[in-house]
Amino acid sequence: MTTLANYLEQSVAHQASDIFIVAGGPVCEKVDGKILPMDEDRLLPPQTQQLISQIYALAQRPMDSYISCGDDDFSFAVPGLARFRVNAYRQRNSMAAVVRVVSYDIPAWQDIHIPQTVMDLADVGHGMILFTGTAGCGKSTTQACIIDRINKTRNCHIITLEDPIEYLHRNQKSIVSQREIAIDTADYLSALRSCLRQAPDVILLGEMRDANTIRTAITAAETGHTVIATMHTKGAVNAIDRIIDSFDSAHQGQIRFLLATVLRTVVSQQMLPGKTGSLIPAFEIMHVNSAVRGMIRDCKNHQINNAITAGRAEGMISMDQAILELYRADLITKETAISYADNPEQLRRHLDQK
Repeated sequence: MTTLANYLEQSVAHQASDIFIVAGGPVCEKVDGKILPMDEDRLLPPQTQQLISQIYALAQRPMDSYISCGDDDFSFAVPGLARFRVNAYRQRNSMAAVVRVVSYDIPAWQDIHIPQTVMDLADVGHGMILFTGTAGCGKSTTQACIIDRINKTRNCHIITLEDPIEYLHRNQKSIVSQREIAIDTADYLSALRSCLRQAPDVILLGEMRDANTIRTAITAAETGHTVIATMHTKGAVNAIDRIIDSFDSAHQGQIRFLLATVLRTVVSQQMLPGKTGSLIPAFEIMHVNSAVRGMIRDCKNHQINNAITAGRAEGMISMDQAILELYRADLITKETAISYADNPEQLRRHLDQK
Protein backbone atom coordinates (compact mmCIF):
# COMPACT_ATOMS: atom_id res chain seq x y z
CA MET A 1 0.00 0.00 0.00
CA THR A 2 1.22 3.51 -0.87
CA THR A 3 2.25 5.54 2.18
CA LEU A 4 0.68 8.81 3.27
CA ALA A 5 3.95 10.62 2.52
CA ASN A 6 3.84 9.34 -1.07
CA TYR A 7 0.27 10.56 -1.53
CA LEU A 8 1.14 14.01 -0.18
CA GLU A 9 4.24 14.33 -2.37
CA GLN A 10 2.36 13.11 -5.44
CA SER A 11 -0.47 15.60 -4.89
CA VAL A 12 1.97 18.52 -4.69
CA ALA A 13 3.85 17.31 -7.80
CA HIS A 14 0.56 17.07 -9.72
CA GLN A 15 -0.60 20.50 -8.43
CA ALA A 16 -3.71 18.84 -7.03
CA SER A 17 -6.20 20.89 -5.03
CA ASP A 18 -7.56 18.04 -2.89
CA ILE A 19 -6.91 14.45 -1.82
CA PHE A 20 -9.86 12.10 -1.10
CA ILE A 21 -9.47 9.23 1.36
CA VAL A 22 -12.72 7.25 1.35
CA ALA A 23 -13.23 3.49 1.81
CA GLY A 24 -14.54 1.58 -1.21
CA GLY A 25 -12.21 3.05 -3.82
CA PRO A 26 -8.62 4.22 -4.31
CA VAL A 27 -7.16 7.38 -2.84
CA CYS A 28 -8.02 10.11 -5.36
CA GLU A 29 -6.83 13.61 -6.12
CA LYS A 30 -8.54 16.56 -7.79
CA VAL A 31 -6.45 18.16 -10.53
CA ASP A 32 -7.90 21.07 -12.52
CA GLY A 33 -11.36 20.20 -11.27
CA LYS A 34 -11.19 16.49 -12.24
CA ILE A 35 -11.07 13.66 -9.68
CA LEU A 36 -8.43 11.09 -10.61
CA PRO A 37 -7.21 7.89 -8.85
CA MET A 38 -3.72 8.11 -7.35
CA ASP A 39 -3.16 4.36 -7.55
CA GLU A 40 -5.14 1.16 -8.11
CA ASP A 41 -5.40 0.03 -4.48
CA ARG A 42 -9.01 -0.15 -3.26
CA LEU A 43 -9.20 1.12 0.31
CA LEU A 44 -10.87 -0.90 3.04
CA PRO A 45 -11.98 0.72 6.33
CA PRO A 46 -8.87 -0.41 8.26
CA GLN A 47 -6.67 1.21 5.61
CA THR A 48 -8.53 4.54 5.69
CA GLN A 49 -8.21 4.46 9.49
CA GLN A 50 -4.47 3.86 9.16
CA LEU A 51 -3.99 6.77 6.72
CA ILE A 52 -6.11 9.17 8.78
CA SER A 53 -4.30 8.17 11.98
CA GLN A 54 -1.04 9.03 10.21
CA ILE A 55 -2.47 12.45 9.30
CA TYR A 56 -3.31 13.13 12.96
CA ALA A 57 0.18 12.01 13.97
CA LEU A 58 1.75 14.42 11.46
CA ALA A 59 -0.47 17.21 12.77
CA GLN A 60 0.35 16.26 16.38
CA ARG A 61 -3.37 16.44 17.07
CA PRO A 62 -5.37 14.07 19.32
CA MET A 63 -8.17 12.13 17.66
CA ASP A 64 -10.54 12.29 20.66
CA SER A 65 -12.80 15.03 19.26
CA TYR A 66 -12.99 13.38 15.84
CA ILE A 67 -13.83 9.99 17.32
CA SER A 68 -16.54 11.43 19.57
CA CYS A 69 -18.09 13.92 17.11
CA GLY A 70 -17.44 12.33 13.71
CA ASP A 71 -16.16 15.59 12.15
CA ASP A 72 -12.97 17.60 12.51
CA ASP A 73 -11.23 20.50 10.72
CA PHE A 74 -7.54 21.25 11.12
CA SER A 75 -4.34 21.91 9.20
CA PHE A 76 -0.75 20.74 9.28
CA ALA A 77 2.49 21.36 7.42
CA VAL A 78 5.16 19.14 5.93
CA PRO A 79 8.41 21.17 5.94
CA GLY A 80 9.74 21.70 2.45
CA LEU A 81 6.56 20.37 0.82
CA ALA A 82 3.29 22.22 1.57
CA ARG A 83 0.56 22.91 4.08
CA PHE A 84 -2.55 20.75 4.16
CA ARG A 85 -6.06 21.56 5.36
CA VAL A 86 -7.97 18.50 6.55
CA ASN A 87 -11.66 17.80 6.96
CA ALA A 88 -11.98 14.39 8.61
CA TYR A 89 -15.42 12.80 8.86
CA ARG A 90 -17.18 9.47 9.17
CA GLN A 91 -19.21 7.76 6.45
CA ARG A 92 -20.76 4.28 6.45
CA ASN A 93 -19.28 3.76 9.90
CA SER A 94 -15.71 4.22 8.61
CA MET A 95 -13.18 7.05 8.72
CA ALA A 96 -12.80 9.36 5.72
CA ALA A 97 -11.05 12.63 4.93
CA VAL A 98 -10.64 15.31 2.30
CA VAL A 99 -7.24 17.01 2.39
CA ARG A 100 -6.83 20.41 0.74
CA VAL A 101 -3.32 21.11 -0.59
CA VAL A 102 -2.15 24.64 0.26
CA SER A 103 1.11 25.97 -1.12
CA TYR A 104 3.55 27.59 1.30
CA ASP A 105 3.81 30.53 -1.06
CA ILE A 106 0.92 32.88 -1.69
CA PRO A 107 0.51 32.86 -5.47
CA ALA A 108 1.04 36.00 -7.52
CA TRP A 109 -2.40 37.46 -8.12
CA GLN A 110 -1.67 38.00 -11.82
CA ASP A 111 -0.88 34.30 -12.28
CA ILE A 112 -4.27 33.20 -10.95
CA HIS A 113 -6.29 35.79 -12.91
CA ILE A 114 -7.46 37.99 -10.01
CA PRO A 115 -8.63 41.33 -11.50
CA GLN A 116 -6.89 44.56 -10.55
CA THR A 117 -10.26 45.85 -9.32
CA VAL A 118 -10.33 43.11 -6.68
CA MET A 119 -6.73 43.70 -5.61
CA ASP A 120 -7.49 47.42 -5.20
CA LEU A 121 -9.74 46.44 -2.27
CA ALA A 122 -6.50 46.27 -0.24
CA ASP A 123 -6.66 50.08 -0.16
CA VAL A 124 -10.11 50.25 1.50
CA GLY A 125 -9.59 52.05 4.80
CA HIS A 126 -12.77 51.03 6.63
CA GLY A 127 -16.04 49.20 6.15
CA MET A 128 -16.95 45.64 5.16
CA ILE A 129 -15.73 43.73 2.11
CA LEU A 130 -17.64 40.50 1.56
CA PHE A 131 -16.44 37.48 -0.43
CA THR A 132 -19.00 34.90 -1.47
CA GLY A 133 -18.97 31.63 -3.38
CA THR A 134 -19.27 27.91 -2.94
CA ALA A 135 -16.61 25.81 -1.18
CA GLY A 136 -13.46 25.39 -3.26
CA CYS A 137 -14.05 28.41 -5.49
CA GLY A 138 -10.83 30.17 -4.46
CA LYS A 139 -12.14 32.68 -1.91
CA SER A 140 -9.40 31.92 0.61
CA THR A 141 -6.65 32.33 -1.98
CA THR A 142 -8.08 35.64 -3.21
CA GLN A 143 -8.33 36.91 0.36
CA ALA A 144 -4.76 35.76 1.07
CA CYS A 145 -3.54 37.80 -1.92
CA ILE A 146 -5.34 40.88 -0.60
CA ILE A 147 -3.99 40.41 2.93
CA ASP A 148 -0.52 39.96 1.41
CA ARG A 149 -0.94 43.25 -0.50
CA ILE A 150 -2.00 45.06 2.69
CA ASN A 151 0.92 43.50 4.57
CA LYS A 152 3.38 44.76 1.94
CA THR A 153 1.96 48.26 1.48
CA ARG A 154 0.33 49.43 4.73
CA ASN A 155 1.55 49.98 8.27
CA CYS A 156 -1.23 48.39 10.32
CA HIS A 157 -2.31 45.49 12.53
CA ILE A 158 -4.03 42.67 10.65
CA ILE A 159 -5.90 39.98 12.62
CA THR A 160 -7.12 36.89 10.79
CA LEU A 161 -9.69 34.52 12.30
CA GLU A 162 -9.59 31.25 10.36
CA ASP A 163 -10.85 27.68 10.64
CA PRO A 164 -8.24 26.40 10.00
CA ILE A 165 -5.35 28.67 9.01
CA GLU A 166 -4.38 28.06 5.39
CA TYR A 167 -1.77 30.56 4.14
CA LEU A 168 0.86 31.85 6.54
CA HIS A 169 1.66 35.58 6.54
CA ARG A 170 4.98 36.88 7.86
CA ASN A 171 5.17 40.44 9.19
CA GLN A 172 6.30 42.93 6.56
CA LYS A 173 5.06 46.53 6.79
CA SER A 174 2.19 45.27 8.96
CA ILE A 175 1.90 43.08 12.04
CA VAL A 176 -0.16 39.99 11.20
CA SER A 177 -1.82 37.99 14.00
CA GLN A 178 -3.34 34.73 12.76
CA ARG A 179 -5.76 32.94 15.08
CA GLU A 180 -7.13 29.47 14.44
CA ILE A 181 -10.58 28.56 15.71
CA ALA A 182 -10.59 25.79 18.34
CA ILE A 183 -6.81 26.11 18.85
CA ASP A 184 -6.11 29.80 19.56
CA THR A 185 -9.69 30.74 20.44
CA ALA A 186 -13.02 29.03 21.10
CA ASP A 187 -15.13 30.22 18.17
CA TYR A 188 -15.60 33.03 15.65
CA LEU A 189 -17.86 35.13 17.87
CA SER A 190 -15.63 35.19 20.95
CA ALA A 191 -12.53 35.71 18.76
CA LEU A 192 -14.17 38.63 16.96
CA ARG A 193 -15.28 40.25 20.20
CA SER A 194 -11.80 39.84 21.67
CA CYS A 195 -9.97 41.16 18.62
CA LEU A 196 -11.81 44.48 18.89
CA ARG A 197 -9.71 45.02 22.04
CA GLN A 198 -6.47 44.11 20.23
CA ALA A 199 -6.09 47.35 18.24
CA PRO A 200 -6.82 45.88 14.81
CA ASP A 201 -6.92 47.90 11.62
CA VAL A 202 -7.91 45.00 9.35
CA ILE A 203 -9.90 41.93 10.42
CA LEU A 204 -10.19 38.84 8.22
CA LEU A 205 -13.22 36.83 9.32
CA GLY A 206 -13.18 33.30 7.90
CA GLU A 207 -16.95 32.91 7.94
CA MET A 208 -20.04 34.80 9.11
CA ARG A 209 -22.19 31.92 10.32
CA ASP A 210 -24.85 33.37 12.61
CA ALA A 211 -26.66 36.54 13.61
CA ASN A 212 -24.41 37.36 16.57
CA THR A 213 -21.22 37.03 14.52
CA ILE A 214 -22.74 39.10 11.69
CA ARG A 215 -23.85 41.83 14.11
CA THR A 216 -20.41 41.99 15.72
CA ALA A 217 -18.72 42.14 12.30
CA ILE A 218 -21.01 45.01 11.28
CA THR A 219 -20.16 46.83 14.52
CA ALA A 220 -16.45 46.37 13.83
CA ALA A 221 -16.85 47.81 10.32
CA GLU A 222 -18.98 50.63 11.69
CA THR A 223 -16.30 51.67 14.19
CA GLY A 224 -13.57 52.29 11.62
CA HIS A 225 -12.07 48.86 10.97
CA THR A 226 -11.74 47.11 7.64
CA VAL A 227 -13.57 43.78 7.88
CA ILE A 228 -12.94 41.22 5.15
CA ALA A 229 -15.52 38.48 5.60
CA THR A 230 -16.71 35.30 3.89
CA MET A 231 -20.13 33.79 3.23
CA HIS A 232 -20.86 30.51 1.45
CA THR A 233 -23.48 31.89 -0.93
CA LYS A 234 -23.55 32.61 -4.65
CA GLY A 235 -23.87 36.22 -5.74
CA ALA A 236 -24.12 39.59 -4.03
CA VAL A 237 -27.91 39.60 -3.78
CA ASN A 238 -28.05 36.17 -2.14
CA ALA A 239 -25.36 37.23 0.34
CA ILE A 240 -27.27 40.37 1.33
CA ASP A 241 -30.52 38.40 1.63
CA ARG A 242 -28.84 35.80 3.82
CA ILE A 243 -27.36 38.42 6.15
CA ILE A 244 -30.74 40.09 6.63
CA ASP A 245 -32.63 36.80 6.94
CA SER A 246 -30.30 35.76 9.77
CA PHE A 247 -32.20 38.19 12.00
CA ASP A 248 -35.80 38.13 13.18
CA SER A 249 -38.25 40.47 11.48
CA ALA A 250 -38.14 42.95 14.36
CA HIS A 251 -34.44 43.66 13.74
CA GLN A 252 -34.22 43.37 9.96
CA GLY A 253 -34.91 47.05 9.33
CA GLN A 254 -32.05 48.10 11.60
CA ILE A 255 -29.68 45.55 10.01
CA ARG A 256 -30.60 46.80 6.53
CA PHE A 257 -29.72 50.34 7.56
CA LEU A 258 -26.42 49.32 9.20
CA LEU A 259 -25.43 47.02 6.33
CA ALA A 260 -26.15 49.75 3.78
CA THR A 261 -23.88 52.04 5.79
CA VAL A 262 -20.85 49.75 6.29
CA LEU A 263 -20.82 47.49 3.21
CA ARG A 264 -18.27 48.61 0.62
CA THR A 265 -17.98 45.75 -1.88
CA VAL A 266 -19.26 42.22 -2.47
CA VAL A 267 -17.09 39.89 -4.58
CA SER A 268 -18.64 36.63 -5.76
CA GLN A 269 -16.31 34.04 -7.24
CA GLN A 270 -16.58 30.73 -9.08
CA MET A 271 -14.09 28.50 -10.89
CA LEU A 272 -14.60 27.54 -14.54
CA PRO A 273 -12.73 24.87 -16.51
CA GLY A 274 -10.44 26.63 -18.96
CA LYS A 275 -9.58 25.58 -22.50
CA THR A 276 -6.08 24.48 -21.46
CA GLY A 277 -7.41 22.23 -18.67
CA SER A 278 -6.66 24.61 -15.80
CA LEU A 279 -9.35 26.34 -13.74
CA ILE A 280 -10.13 30.01 -14.44
CA PRO A 281 -11.87 32.23 -11.86
CA ALA A 282 -14.82 34.44 -12.76
CA PHE A 283 -15.64 37.39 -10.48
CA GLU A 284 -18.86 39.28 -9.92
CA ILE A 285 -18.03 42.64 -8.32
CA MET A 286 -20.60 44.89 -6.68
CA HIS A 287 -19.47 48.20 -5.22
CA VAL A 288 -21.94 49.90 -2.89
CA ASN A 289 -22.68 53.26 -4.50
CA SER A 290 -25.55 55.54 -3.49
CA ALA A 291 -28.04 53.64 -5.66
CA VAL A 292 -27.14 50.21 -4.23
CA ARG A 293 -27.06 51.64 -0.73
CA GLY A 294 -30.63 52.86 -1.17
CA MET A 295 -31.75 49.47 -2.54
CA ILE A 296 -30.34 47.65 0.50
CA ARG A 297 -31.88 50.15 2.91
CA ASP A 298 -35.29 50.23 1.21
CA CYS A 299 -35.71 46.45 0.79
CA LYS A 300 -35.25 46.54 -3.01
CA ASN A 301 -32.60 43.84 -3.31
CA HIS A 302 -34.26 42.54 -6.49
CA GLN A 303 -33.00 45.68 -8.27
CA ILE A 304 -29.34 45.19 -7.33
CA ASN A 305 -28.42 42.92 -10.25
CA ASN A 306 -29.54 45.64 -12.67
CA ALA A 307 -27.40 48.15 -10.79
CA ILE A 308 -24.37 45.84 -11.10
CA THR A 309 -24.90 45.45 -14.84
CA ALA A 310 -25.21 49.22 -15.25
CA GLY A 311 -22.20 49.98 -13.04
CA ARG A 312 -19.32 49.07 -15.37
CA ALA A 313 -17.95 52.63 -15.28
CA GLU A 314 -17.64 52.31 -11.48
CA GLY A 315 -15.79 49.00 -11.67
CA MET A 316 -18.78 46.71 -11.23
CA ILE A 317 -19.33 43.57 -13.29
CA SER A 318 -22.00 40.89 -13.19
CA MET A 319 -21.10 37.21 -13.22
CA ASP A 320 -22.44 36.78 -16.75
CA GLN A 321 -20.46 39.81 -17.96
CA ALA A 322 -17.32 38.31 -16.40
CA ILE A 323 -17.98 34.95 -18.07
CA LEU A 324 -18.54 36.69 -21.41
CA GLU A 325 -15.16 38.42 -21.07
CA LEU A 326 -13.44 35.10 -20.37
CA TYR A 327 -15.05 33.63 -23.50
CA ARG A 328 -14.04 36.59 -25.66
CA ALA A 329 -10.48 36.28 -24.30
CA ASP A 330 -10.56 32.66 -25.59
CA LEU A 331 -10.00 31.25 -22.09
CA ILE A 332 -13.17 29.14 -21.91
CA THR A 333 -15.43 27.37 -24.39
CA LYS A 334 -18.92 28.47 -25.37
CA GLU A 335 -20.40 25.39 -23.66
CA THR A 336 -18.61 26.22 -20.39
CA ALA A 337 -19.78 29.83 -20.54
CA ILE A 338 -23.42 28.83 -20.96
CA SER A 339 -23.36 26.12 -18.30
CA TYR A 340 -21.93 28.45 -15.61
CA ALA A 341 -24.03 31.53 -16.47
CA ASP A 342 -26.72 32.91 -14.17
CA ASN A 343 -28.90 33.62 -17.22
CA PRO A 344 -27.83 31.06 -19.87
CA GLU A 345 -30.26 32.13 -22.61
CA GLN A 346 -29.34 35.79 -22.40
CA LEU A 347 -25.64 34.93 -22.40
CA ARG A 348 -26.11 32.63 -25.39
CA ARG A 349 -27.42 35.59 -27.41
CA HIS A 350 -24.34 37.65 -26.49
CA LEU A 351 -22.03 34.76 -27.39
CA ASP A 352 -23.63 34.45 -30.80
CA GLN A 353 -22.75 38.11 -31.43
CA LYS A 354 -19.00 37.45 -31.12
